[in-house]
Amino acid sequence: MPYRRLPNTDQARLRALQTAVTMGQKKEIDELAFSAKSLNHLRSFYTSFETTIIHHKLARTQQEKSSSSYLETVRKARLYLSHFIQVLNFAIQRGDMKANVREFYGFSEKKSPSLILDSEVLEWGKKIIEGEHKRISNGGNPLYNPSIAVVKVKFDQFADAYHFQKTLQNNTARWTSKVAELRKEADEIILDIWNEVEESFSALPDDFKRERASEYGLIYVYRPMERIKADQSAFVRGDVYRTE
Repeated sequence: MPYRRLPNTDQARLRALQTAVTMGQKKEIDELAFSAKSLNHLRSFYTSFETTIIHHKLARTQQEKSSSSYLETVRKARLYLSHFIQVLNFAIQRGDMKANVREFYGFSEKKSPSLILDSEVLEWGKKIIEGEHKRISNGGNPLYNPSIAVVKVKFDQFADAYHFQKTLQNNTARWTSKVAELRKEADEIILDIWNEVEESFSALPDDFKRERASEYGLIYVYRPMERIKADQSAFVRGDVYRTE
């Protein structure tokens, strides 16, 4: 016997609900295979669930679309900051500057700043730009290749992109949470309606019952061995038909 399979994706849930909504529009309430109470619950819920899924999809698409340009922006910022730190350390190694100038930037000889995480690029970018301005204002000569002006341009581009990307991520997370909240209710509505539909057709022969229930969106799936037997039966029936 094939078994009933409930939707396990949001799009499948949406299709199941839409099918039930359509049946509620096509049939009079006394002809409908599920109750008026379930229909009212379905109608009040469906639009909210559909709208939430649409917003979630749009938020995720926008985040993914922005992701590639963001990754390039953070790569450039990380590269310029890293090169600036290298130039500073080379100047110290040559004796052009004293080692204590690192204090302007907030790091020491023993531990150079990590730029692995995006948040670290944001943190150290600010410190390095401010530190270079402090050092220069204290009589130091500007560093070049890259200059702090060029580093600041790359960093500002990254900072803008970082905050924008965070906004997109938060937006996606918010809609993801809303979909998750509604998903349980969607499953409950579908289960109630499908149970009522099967109950309405319970007096019919199994094949006819499943056929009628399928009009309401119920999905029946054969287990592997059952599918093989069904295919074999269909093949035999075809052979008999052709020999007559």
